[in-house]
Amino acid sequence: MKRLLNDPDNPRSVSSRARAKRWQELLGRFPDLADLRVLDLGGMPSFWRNDSVRPAAVTTVNLVDAAAPEPWLRHVVDDACDPVKVSGERFDLVVSNSLLEHVGGYGPRCRLAGVIHDAADRHWVQTPYRYFPVEPHWTFPALQFLPVILRAAVVRRWPFGHATLDRNAAIDAILATDLVSATEMRHLFPGSEIWRERAAGLPKSLVAIRA
Repeated sequence: MKRLLNDPDNPRSVSSRARAKRWQELLGRFPDLADLRVLDLGGMPSFWRNDSVRPAAVTTVNLVDAAAPEPWLRHVVDDACDPVKVSGERFDLVVSNSLLEHVGGYGPRCRLAGVIHDAADRHWVQTPYRYFPVEPHWTFPALQFLPVILRAAVVRRWPFGHATLDRNAAIDAILATDLVSATEMRHLFPGSEIWRERAAGLPKSLVAIRA
């Protein structure tokens, strides 16, 4: 069941099909992507290496190291909320997928939004929607609305979560995930379109788009 729901290596899984649809939406919003210099905050080189359209140049910024041997692809190990290694550089487009909810709350989200606005005039910033009835990281109904101690207990036992985590690691994982509302997205990205990606007719994730 987990392989059918959220296995990134299974192209038939629900999560993989959702990412494929989201990629097609991105291509539709930025038809000139192949000509752009892209800054991907929170991304990894594999995302761009495996997709159908290759931008002119991509810089990925993540706390996790990764190989990026291609000349068009650069990976920087840095904090996306304060990426000193790309400070002052300008890009044609900033992309960020499923990072905003993991940076540590409203203050760091403001800093990340500032980096995005400073780095390029155009952006695509995606994050899961707080009020979708199923929490996407653990595929558990309404998990985000439970007290922290109950959430930690659920994710240790839920078969689609992180069953190998001990109590403290489970609490760390829960506290590191803070889903975002539409009101906050509009506040962080004024003047951007907030596109709602839907599942079963309900908004599943939010994307701030300035094309």
